[in-house]
Amino acid sequence: MIAITGATGHLGQLTIAALLERGTPASEIVALVRDPAKASALAAKGVQIRQADYTQPDTLDAALQGIDKLLLISSNDVADRATPQRNVVDAAQATGVKLLAYTSILRADTATMKLAADHQDTEAAIRELGIPFVFLRNSWYMENYNVAQAAQYGTLPGSAGNGQISAASRADYAAAAAAVLTLPDQENTIYELGGDTAFTLDELVAEIAAQSGRPVTYQNLPEDAYAEMLMGFGVPAPLALKLADADSNAQHGELYTDSGDLSRLIGRPTTTLRGAVAAGLAG
Repeated sequence: MIAITGATGHLGQLTIAALLERGTPASEIVALVRDPAKASALAAKGVQIRQADYTQPDTLDAALQGIDKLLLISSNDVADRATPQRNVVDAAQATGVKLLAYTSILRADTATMKLAADHQDTEAAIRELGIPFVFLRNSWYMENYNVAQAAQYGTLPGSAGNGQISAASRADYAAAAAAVLTLPDQENTIYELGGDTAFTLDELVAEIAAQSGRPVTYQNLPEDAYAEMLMGFGVPAPLALKLADADSNAQHGELYTDSGDLSRLIGRPTTTLRGAVAAGLAG
């Protein structure tokens, strides 16, 4: 049995779709969700639905009974991911999960960006408990950029300077997760995952402009000014500060990889910048 946490989220749903495409029977997939009422579409496909909440340890032991492989999708609570994720790791160890795949961050062991700290703690917890693991160290997501909004307003703000960003699509990362959950001999493996071809934000806006037919410029801001702008748009302060910090660290190569791990895992090239922009403009 394969279980997916956060199964009604974007990455969770795409991973389940990728598992089904790889021939995994729906009856062998367990969707772990906070609110089962929101998982009706997955249930209609024959996927098992179990209630599980990272912040409620008493729900986790029952949810993980009989699970052989678990994908722990990192929590979206960036204020404190480590504590609720440790709850899942503890439950995985207690229930005898044989393989724990975790969506971490690029080069988590050496990354200095603020987003990395919780990932470092979670990786350490998994190692400490001796659970066979796969660390899916994901770079940036293409969907982090609102290309339709950039085309509408003619500007994309950030603080990445000329940093190279090895972004890939959610579908690419989901396909990688499905691969490690179904391929043999994945125990205690680390993958540094990113798009085949890195780009700068100047290159991103040039592609948006070319496809939309509208002028679009990249507005490079100091990190603190970018964080303030994000907060002005309604982004919670803890997330805004970490996003601005990550953007700034792109200048130091923290969102860049040339490992090729992602395309090798999924057996195809990763989503191109052109393809990602086209998808973003199409909505």
